[in-house]
Amino acid sequence: MAVGKRKYATLDLAVDALSVTLVLAFTMFINVRLPIAANGGLIHLGNVPLLLAAFCFGRRTGALCGGLGMAMFDLISGWTPWAPFTLVIVGLMGYVVGALGERFPTLWSFALGAGLALLIKIAGYYAAEGILYANWIAPLNSVPGNLLQMGVAIAVTLPLALPMRKLMRRVVHTKEA
Repeated sequence: MAVGKRKYATLDLAVDALSVTLVLAFTMFINVRLPIAANGGLIHLGNVPLLLAAFCFGRRTGALCGGLGMAMFDLISGWTPWAPFTLVIVGLMGYVVGALGERFPTLWSFALGAGLALLIKIAGYYAAEGILYANWIAPLNSVPGNLLQMGVAIAVTLPLALPMRKLMRRVVHTKEA
């Protein structure tokens, strides 16, 4: 949400904390474990608040809510070895969507950012699974789940992105309304 070079304000802290909490809650409580993935894949809706928060409030909020929200889920739910990878992968996803949203606040830039986030997720978790399990073939099983997870998130957020951004910019009283 940082506009120009202003200081990190209490409002920014509240937006970031709420965004992290929403990502954690949507990941933790709205999910389905996949029986097809060799290492127990998970489909969740945590990417919905991640994509919207990143587009509405920028790269800092996107990186924080994505990285921290989903890494906390990994720590809480027993997926502890995944937490450092998630922190980086999903943090980068949020950063990219947020950076594009800051620079080009259009539906096309949101779609591009979400598409790039999809690629980051697939490549990042493929590499993470390859490292964690010392196997570069088995991670291919997680690609369909990641595609489905991000496909649903993009389908849900695409029609909401611009109206939510406009509303959030009004609510937090930034210059761009």
